[in-house]
Amino acid sequence: MRPATQVIRAGLQPKAQGKPFSPGVTFAGTYHASGDIAEIPYTYGRYHNPTWTQFESALAELEGGTAVSFASGMAAVAAVFGSTLKRGDILVMPSDSYYTTRLLADGFFSNIGVQVRRAPTAGDGLSKLLDGARLLWLETPANPGLDVCDIAALSEAAHRQNLLVAVDNTTATVLSQRPLELGADFSVASDTKALTGHSDLILGHVAVADSTHADKLLSWRTQVGAVPGPMEVWLAHRSLATLEMRLARQSSNALTVAEFLATRAEIHGLRWPGL
Repeated sequence: MRPATQVIRAGLQPKAQGKPFSPGVTFAGTYHASGDIAEIPYTYGRYHNPTWTQFESALAELEGGTAVSFASGMAAVAAVFGSTLKRGDILVMPSDSYYTTRLLADGFFSNIGVQVRRAPTAGDGLSKLLDGARLLWLETPANPGLDVCDIAALSEAAHRQNLLVAVDNTTATVLSQRPLELGADFSVASDTKALTGHSDLILGHVAVADSTHADKLLSWRTQVGAVPGPMEVWLAHRSLATLEMRLARQSSNALTVAEFLATRAEIHGLRWPGL
């Protein structure tokens, strides 16, 4: 199935006579739950919601793994850090990664005893910092510098030393780059940005290949309360249908501008991964 078709159909249920063509949004804090609670799919709004289920199913199709949605991109980042790192662990991350991600590492996680090592996204600096570490965090293309790194090579090197690997895939989106297929354990994104594209919601997600990581992320989300609003999730699912067209036009326009700027002698430090 072509990506343009896949993003339209992802997460949708088979069509049935007399049923809505597109799923509606479910607003609920509590659900009827008589009998055996273990057999009831929805009981309480902080645990689960049918609108989340539909969107996460769509993300799972696109990512190639299990997906968990969060209230924001930073909530997703915090969930990966919080479910994998403890006192005494070492986090390796880019020195040019998203600013708030660095703040979170230097603030809360450093304060609880996590050691942070840093090197630029580009080059081989990150691969030299893996010894004894617990988690390798990558962001490629980096925001805002747009430097890139080799996810597959770094994941292989990290796994040889028993590290977990997480990739912030916000800028590329899952249509341009699939971190799980390249060997990463976590694919993370702020869906506030390119994935939904309309600047009208705050949302994030994490996709994983190993279901044990998904269980830990779900536990973190439930206990911390980093749950997304159903309206935001519904809007995000609706926005997926135009992702392929938006991404293609954005990339084409950006490349045209970059190629023009490359011809100008007065322009220095031009950054665009496509050049």
